Amino acid sequence: MNAAAMPVGPLWMIGCGNMGGAMLHRWLAAGLDPATVMVVTRTRRGVPDGVRSVTSIPTDERPATLILAVKPQQLDVIAPLLADVRPALLISILAGVEVAALARRIEAAAIVRAMPNLPVAIGQGVTALYTPTSDADVRRTAEALAAVLGHVEWVAGEGSFDAVTALAGCGPGFVFRFADALAVAGAALGLPEEQARRLALATLAGSSAMAVTADVPPAVLADRVASPGGSTREGLNILDADRALERLLAETLAASARRNGEMAAAARD
Repeated sequence: MNAAAMPVGPLWMIGCGNMGGAMLHRWLAAGLDPATVMVVTRTRRGVPDGVRSVTSIPTDERPATLILAVKPQQLDVIAPLLADVRPALLISILAGVEVAALARRIEAAAIVRAMPNLPVAIGQGVTALYTPTSDADVRRTAEALAAVLGHVEWVAGEGSFDAVTALAGCGPGFVFRFADALAVAGAALGLPEEQARRLALATLAGSSAMAVTADVPPAVLADRVASPGGSTREGLNILDADRALERLLAETLAASARRNGEMAAAARD
């Protein structure tokens, strides 16, 4: 792991579900010493080998870094148990829970909100970060941890966090759904289901890799694929009619952002 600006360990992770577990596995693979890590869970499931796992908060120890990786609805159950922990850095991946809401519940020298997405499991995720502090060491430490997981973006204002969560945090779910729909459509044309799925996934993987390295926007790439009067253009005409695809995704992201806002409002109470 790249050297951070402040000590990362001891590192405690509260909760170790799909996202928290994916992050922790990547950090360990990048060189984080498992002896400096403790995971607090109710069941101890999903905890990597070599990492200390407990089911209650120790009363005689303190972490340098506390990763809050439980469901947002569990915050008010977990927070009282952390009243005396007081980490140097609290990193929360709780969707919709603002820094002020965290600060009211958990005392920490600095708080960073992080929104990773599931491809962090393979080091190709996106992690959005926000903190109100201007402390350069805090920001470098949070960025060093996030950089191991893939692409990192700082969000200038916390008001944009719901939108970032809808786009990047929820986005893999929408991409997976699109991949499945593409495969189903291929099978509907007569291809065997498994073959259609393989072709759909390989097409998405190659197209995504090309879009990331291209020097033009994806819209231009789409037009380059589509010869006038050709089959690709005929299909794009369906997606482009009345901006159907754009409108569908706008509604999709708006629904996710709206739900993030609802969770933020609940956490303010």
